[in-house]
Amino acid sequence: MAAPKGAENLSVVVHKTGDLRLENRPVPEPGPNEVLLKMHSVGICGSDVHYWQHGRIGDFVVKSPMVLGHEASGTVVKVGSSVTNLKKGDRVAIEPGVPREIDEFCKIGRYNLSPTIFFCATPPDDGNLCRFYKHDANFCYKLPDNVTFEEGALIEPLSVGIHACRRAGVTLGSKVFICGAGPIGLVTLLIAKVMGASQVVISDLSAPRLEKAKEIGADFTLQVQSESPGDLAHKVQNVLGCMPDITVECTGVQASIQTGIYATRSGGTLVLVGLGPEMVSVPIVNAAVREVDIKGIFRYCNTWPMAIAMLASKKVNVQSLVTHRFPLEKALEAFETTRKGEGIKVMLKCDPSDQKP
Repeated sequence: MAAPKGAENLSVVVHKTGDLRLENRPVPEPGPNEVLLKMHSVGICGSDVHYWQHGRIGDFVVKSPMVLGHEASGTVVKVGSSVTNLKKGDRVAIEPGVPREIDEFCKIGRYNLSPTIFFCATPPDDGNLCRFYKHDANFCYKLPDNVTFEEGALIEPLSVGIHACRRAGVTLGSKVFICGAGPIGLVTLLIAKVMGASQVVISDLSAPRLEKAKEIGADFTLQVQSESPGDLAHKVQNVLGCMPDITVECTGVQASIQTGIYATRSGGTLVLVGLGPEMVSVPIVNAAVREVDIKGIFRYCNTWPMAIAMLASKKVNVQSLVTHRFPLEKALEAFETTRKGEGIKVMLKCDPSDQKP
């Protein structure tokens, strides 16, 4: 199990815009509160592709080579001297955001908002798309035997859905409209249903994605053509028989945010999950006079225990979201697949001796 001396630590590294490389890095040594993990499954996120294609996301700029990857699971191969909650051989899911200090945000339980937080694969912090990776033991969560490594890796996108649905106040009987049926729209659909939403309608440009949404539990799907945001909002109302209490916007596209405002019933909530350009033009007065609450989300917090419990009890099935698998050596091919928008979730398998889900 241990990382052999001089073991190769093959890593997927972005150097600058358009420059993605597979290279060997040293196997890290865990600090007192850290564990060394032998990585197993790592999902590719849109943000990983964005750093490769554009070299930045907003204010986060790739200035020096950075290991990608933040949707991950693996096995503990070494524990730091102060670690008590984990032991060698434990299978874990990794929460990629680790606060560096106990600031005001940590004290109120919203550590995701801490400005100095460490976060995998957000410049300048390295991610975990590699063979061996060290991480804070308190942010590695033990996986039950009936939860696979891939399910463990999918807790990260699932967490975005949990955080969005919590912020939205999804509860028994909620009627929910989700804009966008990419991986985040689909996990939001899964979570909204399991949190008690009675009806969920989801929209997208892509027919295959809407087909997948139907398959995993969407009550209604709307393929976006060239209609105006107001017209699309009317279509949502027509299929639901009423305006939704909650809209979760997962695209970041201006027209879609506009649709989200028009579609949400008065007194309802719009949660913005997708991130687009910094400035967008939206009918804010329409939202204001109808008391539509607009909330943002930044990643997630306090979601891993809930996600693990839901996966272990088989309340939510994420396995069907994985459409492609590649060994770590074929990472460049895997990134190309994701860039082209093929399939839904592309999973990289980092352990050459165990490529199972």
